[in-house]
Amino acid sequence: MLIELNDNNFSEEIKNGVKLVEFYTDWCGYCKKQKTELEAMDKIWIGQVNAEKASNIASKYQVNAFPTFILFKNGADVERFSGMHSKEKLMDKIMKYLK
Repeated sequence: MLIELNDNNFSEEIKNGVKLVEFYTDWCGYCKKQKTELEAMDKIWIGQVNAEKASNIASKYQVNAFPTFILFKNGADVERFSGMHSKEKLMDKIMKYLK
């Protein structure tokens, strides 16, 4: 399930558990293609930050390439990676932190 994150809910949403967050922009072609993969993962919590609308969050995490993914575990940034990824690769990364 895709959850839109912004200044009002970001901290609360990532504070517990393993959370995958995608930073994207509306003009990014790769981000549009990536969304298809993310929508196929409909049983997995995935946060999305529009880096233009929530630029202070993108700045805080020094995101300047799109799409960029950050994996959070109990609110801490544990891994980050950029570019387009298959749902299988994304699940592999998530599973590494669920063990």
